[in-house]
Amino acid sequence: MTMEATEKRTLILVTGSEETKQTLMEQLEDSIGELVTIRAFAVEENVIPELYNETVLLSSELVVEEVSGFLHDCQVIVASRIVNFHFVDQLIELRAGTEVLYVNDYPETVNEAIESLQQVGLDHLKYYPFYPGKKMMKRVAIAVTPGEVELVPDFVERVINVGPRLLDISTVLEVCEVLQLPSYMTKRISNRFILRIIELSRRIASVTQEATQLSRHLMQVVDGVHDGILAVDTSETITVFNGILETLLSVRGKRMVGRHVSDVIMNESLRTFLLSEETEAYMTIEKKELMVHAFTVDADGTKVVTIKNAGEALEMEKKRKRELMKKGYIAKYTLQDIVGRNERLEETKRIAQKLAKSDLTILIEGESGTGKELFASSIHRESPRRNGPFLAVNFSALPEDLVESELFGYEEGAFTGARKGGRIGLFEQANGGTIFLDEIGDVSVKVQARLLRVLQEKELLRIGGDEIIPVDVRVIAATNRNLLDMIEDGAFREDLYHRLKVLFLHLPPLRQRKDDIDQLVRYFIHQAEQSQVRVHPFVFEQLRSYDWFGNVRELKNTIDYMLTVCDGDEIHMKDIPNESFFQQRSRLSLVEEVSAEPEAMLTIPEEELRNVLELVLELSVKQESISRKKVMELARVRNLALTEQQVRYRLEILQERGYVYIQRGRMGTRITEAGKAYLNSVI
Repeated sequence: MTMEATEKRTLILVTGSEETKQTLMEQLEDSIGELVTIRAFAVEENVIPELYNETVLLSSELVVEEVSGFLHDCQVIVASRIVNFHFVDQLIELRAGTEVLYVNDYPETVNEAIESLQQVGLDHLKYYPFYPGKKMMKRVAIAVTPGEVELVPDFVERVINVGPRLLDISTVLEVCEVLQLPSYMTKRISNRFILRIIELSRRIASVTQEATQLSRHLMQVVDGVHDGILAVDTSETITVFNGILETLLSVRGKRMVGRHVSDVIMNESLRTFLLSEETEAYMTIEKKELMVHAFTVDADGTKVVTIKNAGEALEMEKKRKRELMKKGYIAKYTLQDIVGRNERLEETKRIAQKLAKSDLTILIEGESGTGKELFASSIHRESPRRNGPFLAVNFSALPEDLVESELFGYEEGAFTGARKGGRIGLFEQANGGTIFLDEIGDVSVKVQARLLRVLQEKELLRIGGDEIIPVDVRVIAATNRNLLDMIEDGAFREDLYHRLKVLFLHLPPLRQRKDDIDQLVRYFIHQAEQSQVRVHPFVFEQLRSYDWFGNVRELKNTIDYMLTVCDGDEIHMKDIPNESFFQQRSRLSLVEEVSAEPEAMLTIPEEELRNVLELVLELSVKQESISRKKVMELARVRNLALTEQQVRYRLEILQERGYVYIQRGRMGTRITEAGKAYLNSVI
């Protein structure tokens, strides 16, 4: 449906100013941009569109009032903002009690920003709010502004531009949770944030002793992270040890920072891990199952360790999987769910397990009822994408006019009846996971062309859209049809066939593994919650005598039938349905079977060959692609009873004589000059 994958979600960012939009857009792109498409709007640009069923991030409460009328059934997140740590050095250097003018565009944003600066520990300064229309009775020499330099009054002597405030980590993690981004993404964001906190702590310490309060606040922020955090420098001295870690390790009441790791960490497994080069481990400490992750800061060799309660992490993962399950986007089956011990089946399962390790496209071929979706689901569950979505699409069940919009999505107004706001397609929803294209032989040539683009370019274009959307999806396709014959008839693209059949899996029919029938029968009886029902040995023998052209699905239907009609707790011979119940070969298959070999030994009447050649000429005059199927259909119109197999054999004879040239793919068959001359000679 590997990295812990997910689909490419969309996040709408709405800010007050264009500069804030640009700053927050860059922050989001840097942190979650690889998995999320971010569309950003600023109120001052006056281009806020009507938004339907979107996840919307608003930069402040002030923006809520501005845009509430544009939001319809949207999930709204109002951002918590924090000062940009990269620009606070000049403020730290100012002596306590220094008067500064804080300049911004609105009273609300000014007051919110001053409060934010004070919260991070920069409360040693005396702030005066200033915004357009505000009368200043006191002239202040220093002004602080988040990018609104043009609003600074003329009497100010020094301007400190701290840039727009950034999103707080709590807001970014909330976005990750709402969009159901994978755990590796939240881990990466937390790691980056922790590194910035550690970097800022060092800058503060080196700039001034007055930064003690700010450093304390930063530790409070670290304490607010849900994971335990530990940082150890190259001398094995602890530099960061947050409150969550104290709880996890049961070491409250002791001062940890500044002590040697061996004086604090009593657990031998954790201590060994800290002093090793390992990056991940699971261990039990104080009767708690813990997940431990480590990385090293390249600049100075500091080792940073995050420790998570495995039980809580497992519960979060279960919650995420429940959400996927609600949408039906989860693989239900594993290879262990595939019943049977037949040697062919076991070999097929072994191959499937190997194919799962790759990320290449797979084509599964097998008759109807052999379990193609079972294998596709199992391959996803065995693959590195197992934690991502798994979407199954059955082309035979989708109306032709809906296939494109379902697969690729559409923009608002793309066609009559298109949903307001457009719709995300299945390929985008499967992003980071696997999409299973069942009955691929039933898809139209038009849709085949669009599928080919997705496979080649890893990107798509929604119907009615002009934005190229990248997708990261593994494709597994399946068919019960002969695609090579379809290529020859011009009904299936040869280039798409080769793109799909990078890896290949053939599923054996049930008639080739009849030794599995007994086990399957018992399995289906157990599945029907009628385990007390016995099966007479003669019944097993009779069931093994059938060819089962409907395969395992037909066998299951037979068991369901017998369980319904049997008397008591034993199935007898009389409970087996009669011959008409069982699927026979299709009429076309039967005709081909009885006609193919004898015809090879017969001499085809010259008149029949001439009739077929005339049909080819007629189709060529219409400038149509000439397939066996089209020749057969035109033959019926002309009251000529020919099967597709018979047409094929006659065309091969005509080709041997040089009257036609048979090509695979769209070109089909074409009549040669010799063929035309032959027809002219017999008129």
